[in-house]
Amino acid sequence: MTTEILVIDDDPEIRQLLRTCFEREGYIVTEASDALSARAALARGGVSLVTLDLTLGRDDGLSLAREIRADRDVPIVMVSGKGDAVDRIVGLELGADDYISKPFNLREVLARVRAVLRRREGSVGTAGNSQAKHEAYQFGSWVLDVTSRELKDASGASRELTTGEFNLLEIFVRRPHRVLSRDEIMDLLKGHDYSPLDRSIDALVSRLRKKIDDDGTKPAQIKSVRGIGYMLTTDVRRT
Repeated sequence: MTTEILVIDDDPEIRQLLRTCFEREGYIVTEASDALSARAALARGGVSLVTLDLTLGRDDGLSLAREIRADRDVPIVMVSGKGDAVDRIVGLELGADDYISKPFNLREVLARVRAVLRRREGSVGTAGNSQAKHEAYQFGSWVLDVTSRELKDASGASRELTTGEFNLLEIFVRRPHRVLSRDEIMDLLKGHDYSPLDRSIDALVSRLRKKIDDDGTKPAQIKSVRGIGYMLTTDVRRT
C-alpha cells in the first residue's frame, strides 16, 4: 500500500528538505504552502499523514489543524518553529499526534513519522484480523476495545480518540484505582512510541476527560491527585 505524506509549510526550502527525506524512504509526498492548497490536497483523498507548520504566512496553522482533526481521521505531526511549551500543549490539545520543533534533525522527523504511521497501520491491521485475541475493558458506560483500538459508548457507537488519548486511556483502564505520577505516565506513554512533554500530560488528561465525562458524570472519572498525578476512579471489568 502506498503511503502519501502531505507536507504543509510556507517555506519552500523546508518543504523540499522534507520531500527529499520522505521520498528517499519510499513515501509519496505532496506539498502545500497554505491552507487553501492543503484543503485541496486533502479533498483529493489518499493522504496517510500530514506534517503541519503552525506559521503559514497569512493562515493560522492551529486553525487548520483543528479543521483537519474535525473533518478527517488522518494523523498530524506538527513541525514548527513555535517551540515554546504553550504552543506545543495547544497543538497536542487540538489532537496532533506529535510535535517537533524547528530547527529539527531529519532522522528524528523520520523516526517520529514512522512511529505515528506504525501505530496507525497496527491499529487498522489488528482491527481487521478476526483471529486476534480480543481484549476490551468496560468502565462506567464506556468500553475501550484494545483490539480494534476503539472507544465505544453505551449504544456501541465509536468515539474518536487521537493516538495519545487512546494510549493514555489504555494506561488508566489497565490500572484502575491506582495513583499514577506524571513521570510514570510519561514513561508508560513512551512505551507506546509516543513522546509527550512534561506539561502536555495535563493537557492530554484534560482533553480525554472532556470526551469520557460528557455524559454528566460527576466527579470526573480521572481524578487529579494534588502534587502527585492522576487516578482512574471507576471500576474496570475486562470483557
